[in-house]
Amino acid sequence: MPGIDETRTFVPIRIAVMTVSDTRELADDRSGDTLVARVKEAGHALADRVIVKDDVTSITGQLAEWIADKEIDVVISTGGTGLTGRDVTPEAFHSVYEKEIEGFAALFHQVSFAKIGTSTIQSRATAGVAGGTYLFALPGSTGAVKDGWDEILKFQLDIRYRPCNFVEIMPRLEEHKRK
Repeated sequence: MPGIDETRTFVPIRIAVMTVSDTRELADDRSGDTLVARVKEAGHALADRVIVKDDVTSITGQLAEWIADKEIDVVISTGGTGLTGRDVTPEAFHSVYEKEIEGFAALFHQVSFAKIGTSTIQSRATAGVAGGTYLFALPGSTGAVKDGWDEILKFQLDIRYRPCNFVEIMPRLEEHKRK
């Protein structure tokens, strides 16, 4: 049965939060605030937080900086995953992935469908790995952030989650680079 194994010791990880928006500032970034609160509530460290414009160069530049920073284990973004002309977060994320985590989008849509029905089809949530860093792109609504964190990420980013989780394989993400 899947769940948290309380006999295992919790391992906090360092998570950076990126809000992708042309209009938001820290003072009115509700989705970013929701995500930060959940990260901290779970016992993880907030490694950094930024707001970047809906622009591939801005997003990939920030991703590259965080991927290169060995003090950041995970990046979670909110916003820019829709279908409008300015929504370019998935394109930016895909351009830096070494490996895509296809199951994240599939599971996100399953969770989302149960709450908003077929409207979930308008999201292009995505996830992958680059430079030993997990990258997750969530839609910009607070509901989507809650769904992504509460139903998926809080478990997969907890080493106590059984039968398996992202944290326990973190040391092996770059084993192909070691000789």
